[in-house]
Amino acid sequence: MRDRIVAAVKAAGVVGAGGAGFPTHIKVNADAEIVIVNGAECEPLLRAHQNIMVSESAKLILGLQTVMLATGARRGYIGIKRKYEAAIAKLQTELQQMNATDIELFFIPDMYPAGDEQVLVHEVTGRIVPEGGIPLHVGVVVANVETLVNVALALEGQPVIEKYVTVTGAARHPLTVRVPIGMAVGEVIQLAGGSTVSDFAIIDGGPMMGRIIPADSVITKTTGGLILLPEGHSLVVQKRTPWPVIANRAKAVCCNCRACTDVCPRYLLGHRLEPHRIMQAIGSGQMNETEVLAKAFLCSECGACETYGCTMGLSPRRVNAELKQQFGKAGLKNPNTMKPQHAQLGRENRRIPTKRLLYRLGLEQYDVKAPLRLEPVTTAQVKLLLSQHIGAPSQPVVEVGTRVNKGDIVAVIPAGAALGATLHASISGQVYNIDTWIGIRAV
Repeated sequence: MRDRIVAAVKAAGVVGAGGAGFPTHIKVNADAEIVIVNGAECEPLLRAHQNIMVSESAKLILGLQTVMLATGARRGYIGIKRKYEAAIAKLQTELQQMNATDIELFFIPDMYPAGDEQVLVHEVTGRIVPEGGIPLHVGVVVANVETLVNVALALEGQPVIEKYVTVTGAARHPLTVRVPIGMAVGEVIQLAGGSTVSDFAIIDGGPMMGRIIPADSVITKTTGGLILLPEGHSLVVQKRTPWPVIANRAKAVCCNCRACTDVCPRYLLGHRLEPHRIMQAIGSGQMNETEVLAKAFLCSECGACETYGCTMGLSPRRVNAELKQQFGKAGLKNPNTMKPQHAQLGRENRRIPTKRLLYRLGLEQYDVKAPLRLEPVTTAQVKLLLSQHIGAPSQPVVEVGTRVNKGDIVAVIPAGAALGATLHASISGQVYNIDTWIGIRAV
């Protein structure tokens, strides 16, 4: 049975619908005791998963049951916040009707980052993922809401060709919509009536971990939200700050107050990540302190340190990200493998409330509903990026001029690649470009 499930998920091109896009057929081809649905949607302003849990609750549960069957897990949990009342009511009804007694809702605090999979694992099970490890190392598989819906669709032979996206912030009519993968971001923004400001930036993802993208970008399998903010907004200025400025500030301004460490979610889980010590080493010019600096590998880049911890406008997150890049170029791998025995005492008192985070980010005025639009969305052309997942870029199996139908395979996992994903046409039309992306134009 596992082989059939893995084959169906692989053929459908299912990858993690958020984050880095880890190929799901690899994740479910393992033994686990517990499967957890990440329904936290802890990034402020995003609404897609909340809407999916209401509109696709049956498919979500079916996808969860499928992963449990593939992994041999005996228990399934749906991690969800109590404030998602409509989703809770719908899921409870579906679980009862489906007699899914091996699945239950687990209510998690309204905090950031509740959606970090290692934080979620600890909240639900009390287990702590080892440094540099993954949930599977403690017998757990974690998958987000949309990924599991895609797993259920894969069983029906439906490939991943559409994406749920929240358009919010300075959008005229915030909404959540399901659009073809490869659709232009500018077109999707117009579905929300465009922006209320003329000069705006676009954040792909949440305000904490999302990145600023150009207007000519396209929707990928991992796009979860498009947040429009005025160019002068403090969050935009922070994300646009160049690395040399970040580095100089770290060297000159850090007072080693350790506020960044005290709010670090991985430190609070018992990992040996202490951002203030890394900042101290950089500030004193001790770049040969490899043991200290290599703790940057443990950073999830959630941004709690810079947004909620530091009062000096510094960014330990950016410092850690840069260090990881430098170590990668030097061929140094993560040396941290300790398994913490317990979380830090007082961890529960250092959680970051979502409401307070919203105010700290200056986003409270944008904290509005983004209802799901059910009408089908069409577009005249799409650009399907060959690399929108972890692993090797997909290899085209079509040529310029090829006519394709919606759902046809247009690129496959390269032979010999350990990680990769199949790519399908999200609209019917004719292929007009092949390089780092496949262009399809409706005809």
